[in-house]
Amino acid sequence: MRIAVVGASGYAGSEVLRLALGHPHAEVVVATGASTAGRRIRDHVPALAALVGERTFAPTAEVLEADVDVAFVALPHGQSQHVVPELLERGVRVLDLGADFRLRDADTYERWYGHPHERPELLGSAVYGLVERHRDELPGARLVAVPGCYPTATSLALGPFLDAGAVERAGMVVNALSGASGAGRSPSDRLHFPRLAANAETYGLITHRHTPEMEQEIGGSLLFTPHLVPVSRGMLVSAYARAREGMTTDVALGILRDRYADEPFVVVVEEPPTMKDPVGSNLCFVSARVDPRTGWLLAMSSIDNLLKGAAGQAIQAWNVAEGWGETLGLPLTGVTP
Repeated sequence: MRIAVVGASGYAGSEVLRLALGHPHAEVVVATGASTAGRRIRDHVPALAALVGERTFAPTAEVLEADVDVAFVALPHGQSQHVVPELLERGVRVLDLGADFRLRDADTYERWYGHPHERPELLGSAVYGLVERHRDELPGARLVAVPGCYPTATSLALGPFLDAGAVERAGMVVNALSGASGAGRSPSDRLHFPRLAANAETYGLITHRHTPEMEQEIGGSLLFTPHLVPVSRGMLVSAYARAREGMTTDVALGILRDRYADEPFVVVVEEPPTMKDPVGSNLCFVSARVDPRTGWLLAMSSIDNLLKGAAGQAIQAWNVAEGWGETLGLPLTGVTP
């Protein structure tokens, strides 16, 4: 199939490009970059040199004229709305890695993102692309809203317990550590090496935009606190919820094992997952503990924020939308050490 990668010069976009170039059913015909148009891809992303040859980034507008079947859109939040509607009108399947079509309610979008949604009529038609929870909705989907990295890791950790009625839906707490690549490729004071190295900091306190996405997906209220740590990629989530009577660690692990028994990309482990375990793969590691003294469930997960948290997730959702094998073109093993 003829593929466009829009925003291919960013971290998530270049990962989509890398995966698409190795996918057996994909022919990448255009890769765009707003600030890199005309520049050789290999000069911007040297890791892709052996696959891209002398190809250059195209201007973003070129995707609206290109003959493509599928477009992966990896633009900054708020910009997809200017591209996606026209692509859909031309019959192109769209997988949007931004946040523009993840929330179902336009008022919620405006409240958390600070501006009105320009195409609210499309919100109801977008399928949330977390395959493990929306697999049946994806076949044939024309617009897929690829989930954010924090909501992915959180939903896969807490979702099974909420679905089983094993925890309270109110008052959940989510703490998450993310590698610096989650903040994107654009430089900033927060990502400046002297500040980032040997440091850790919280950000987006109480107002992080992924909060309503998590609450929408798992159906409960939560306090979310993200932390930036000095690694390039990876994500580790510790999520807390009040356990209902009868919950033990063995029961909690059993819920996870039953829920994910047939999922190729979710690995249930007894020991707490580490941030490094899934790096380089599309895997999510999950585990759980129940503290009988306080009555809290602790659900844990780790992902590669650029793969299962972005590009790998997009390819996985595309595979399902097309009716292909779910693992096609995706790494099932991480990189160690």
